[in-house]
Amino acid sequence: MSDVWLASLKTDTPQAGFELAVKLSRMGVKLIQPSDEVRSSLRTAYDHDTAQLIASSHVIAVHFQTVAAANNWWR
Repeated sequence: MSDVWLASLKTDTPQAGFELAVKLSRMGVKLIQPSDEVRSSLRTAYDHDTAQLIASSHVIAVHFQTVAAANNWWR
C-alpha cells in the first residue's frame, strides 16, 4: 500500500474523528487482507457473529482513543 491516505489524525469534530477511527479499522483489514474477493467471502462469516462484531467495535474504539488523544479532546 504505497498511496498516502492518512495525512493527519486531526479532525474538526468528534464525529469526524469517529469516522476516521472507522476508516483506520477498515484500512487495517484491507492491508492485512488485500484481496477484495477474500474479504467479501469472509464477510458472511462475521455478519451474524456477535462476538466478532463486538471485537470489531473494540478495534474502532481503540482507534477513536488514538484520534481523541491526537486532537487533545481529553484536556
